[in-house]
Amino acid sequence: MLQKRFTFNKKETCKPVCTKTYDTKKPEDKQKLDFLKKSMLLNYQHHWIVDNMPVTWCYDVEDGQRFCNPGFPIGCYITEDGRPKDACVINVRLTNDILIALLVKQLSFCVFSSHSYKHTHPDSPDCSGVPMDISNKANGEVKIAYTYSVSFQEEKNIRWASRWDYILESMPHTHIKWFSIMNSLVIVLFLSGMVAMIMLRTLHKDIARYNQMDSTEDAQEEFGWKLVHGDIFRPPRKGMLLSVFLGSGTQILIMTFVTLFFACLGFLSPANRGALMTCAVVLWVLLGTPAGYVAARFYKSFGGEKWKTNVLLTSFLCPGIVFADFFIMNLILWGEGSSAAIPFGTLVAILALWFCISVPLTFIGAYFGFKKNAIEHPVRTNQIPRQIPEQSFYTKPLPGIIMGGILPFGCIFIQLFFILNSIWSHQMYYMFGFLFLVFIILVITCSEATILLCYFHLCAEVRNIHQYSYLVLL
Repeated sequence: MLQKRFTFNKKETCKPVCTKTYDTKKPEDKQKLDFLKKSMLLNYQHHWIVDNMPVTWCYDVEDGQRFCNPGFPIGCYITEDGRPKDACVINVRLTNDILIALLVKQLSFCVFSSHSYKHTHPDSPDCSGVPMDISNKANGEVKIAYTYSVSFQEEKNIRWASRWDYILESMPHTHIKWFSIMNSLVIVLFLSGMVAMIMLRTLHKDIARYNQMDSTEDAQEEFGWKLVHGDIFRPPRKGMLLSVFLGSGTQILIMTFVTLFFACLGFLSPANRGALMTCAVVLWVLLGTPAGYVAARFYKSFGGEKWKTNVLLTSFLCPGIVFADFFIMNLILWGEGSSAAIPFGTLVAILALWFCISVPLTFIGAYFGFKKNAIEHPVRTNQIPRQIPEQSFYTKPLPGIIMGGILPFGCIFIQLFFILNSIWSHQMYYMFGFLFLVFIILVITCSEATILLCYFHLCAEVRNIHQYSYLVLL
C-alpha cells in the first residue's frame, strides 16, 4: 500500500505518486489495462475517507447549482465515433491528477477536483498539456503518471456539527419524500376504509342476523365465514416452522423499530460510520428473549411437545441462513481481494455474540413461554375437519399472497429506490425520519391488507388461515 504524508498548512503542487507502465505485449499487463478500460466504461468510482468523511467531487450543474458527489470516477469512456459516456460529460479521459482542498476549521471537510494530463516527462510531471487518453488499439508500452496537489483553506462559516450539510443539500430533494409519504397515506386511508366497512357493515350485519334467529334449526343454517368457525383454530400442518418464523419475525420487527427510532434521534447519523449496522446487530443479539417467548407460546398453542427442537430452531434456523449467506458473500470478497471484506476477527466476534448471548437469551424466553398456559381459543375446534369447497382462482392462496404484496410495495417503492441508490450507487442516505414514518405506514398497511385478505379467505370457506395470514403479512 502506497502512503503519502501531508504536512498541515503546506501547499503541494503536482507531486508524483507513482508511474504505472503497461506493456501490451505481455498478457498480464494487457489484462490489467483492459480491466482499467472496462472500469471506465462501467463508470467505476474511487471512494476515499478523510477524517471520517467521504472525499467529495463537486461540480456545477444546471440552474447555477453545485452538486457534491462522494467519490470520483476512475476516468471516462469515449466511443470510437466520439460519443462520451457518463463521467465524460463533466470530466475528460483518464483521471490521473487530483487537487485536494482541505477546508479547515477543526478539519471541516475535504473536496477535490480531478484532472487528466498526458505528462511529457512522467518522471518529472508539470501538470500541463493535453488530457491523458488510452486507445483501444494501443500497442507497445503505455505509461500513466499519477500526481496530486494539496491546498489548505480556512473556512470560518462552517461549524463542526454542520460539516455534512454541503453533501446532504445536494442529495435528492425533500419534496420527493413528501410525495412518497402522501402516496403511502392515501393507500393507508383506502385500506382503513375497507377494513372499517367490513367490520362495521358486513360483520355487524352478519352478527345481527345471527342474533335474530328464533329457532335452533335456523341457527344451524350458518353461512359465510361462520361455516368454518370450528376449523379456524385447528393446529397447522407445519406448526413448528410457523412458530419459529413468528419468533424470528418478532425479533427482527422490534430490532428494526428501535434502530430506526434511534436513527431519527440522530444517534446513527452518517457521520458515525458503521453505527447503524452495529446498533442493528447488538439489538438483534439482545432481543433473543422475545423471539424464544413468542415461538414457545405459539408452538404450545398449536399442541406441540418437542420444545427442545423448537428452541434450537428458533436460535439457529433464520440466523444461520442469514450468516451462511453473509459468509459466502464475504468469501467471494476475500477471494477478489476487496477492501470491503469483513475481517476474520470480526466474524469470530459476531459468532461469539450469537452463541454466547443470543442463544442463551432465546432459551430464557422459551422457558417463560412454555411455562405460561397455552393460548385459549374463543371457540372449540371440530374433531372432523370440514371439507373445503372448490375454490375460484382469486380465492386460492397464491393470488391472495401476490395481491397482499402489491399495496405495501406501493407504500415503500420510492423509499426503496433511495435506499437501493445508497447501496448500489454513490448516494448518501440520511433521511431516517422519513424512513421511520414510512416503516410505521408499512406495518399498518401490511396489517390491514392481511385482515382484508383473511376475511375474503374465510368467506370462501378455507380454513388454513395460519399459514395464509403469515405469508400474506410476509
